[in-house]
Amino acid sequence: MEHYLTLPLTREKAAAIAAGDLVYLSGDIYTARDAAHKRLMELLDSGSPLPFPLEDSVIYYAGPAPAPPGRIIGSVGPTTSYRMDAYAPRLLALGLRGMIGKGKRSAEVIAAMERAGAVYFAAIGGAGAMIADCVKAAELISFEDLGPEAIRRLSVVDFPVVAVIDSRGNNLYISGPEAYLRSL
Repeated sequence: MEHYLTLPLTREKAAAIAAGDLVYLSGDIYTARDAAHKRLMELLDSGSPLPFPLEDSVIYYAGPAPAPPGRIIGSVGPTTSYRMDAYAPRLLALGLRGMIGKGKRSAEVIAAMERAGAVYFAAIGGAGAMIADCVKAAELISFEDLGPEAIRRLSVVDFPVVAVIDSRGNNLYISGPEAYLRSL
């Protein structure tokens, strides 16, 4: 099934998405990789406010390349998600509703997603230049010293992702190969 979703990603919108669905996101998403996640945890530990609202937000595990002349952003492909697994359950408990990356997630993250009613989306690795065409604005939000790994707010239109793990814990990384093997 295909969905064209306008963000924020509420619990109700997330519940309508099933593993395997093609989703086109429009609205604001935030980039953050492992170095930024570590700093987010430090802010939480110190009781300091986070640089963006987590409630119903989507974090894209990406570090954009610098923008070439005449472009809003450079290539912005996904990074491997498991490096954020140590941080994701805490952010999910605080209202994070969506994550975009590539690769499998831990059982702890999937359980936290079910509790939070969150979705894990996969973006296509190697398609960062194409994905950049969906970015209509990019703004540095926090941790500028991290360079490409700083947190940025990206305003996107029809950003293509696949729901890999839905809010009920259904996992395309498991069901996809199983369906393929049954078809043989």
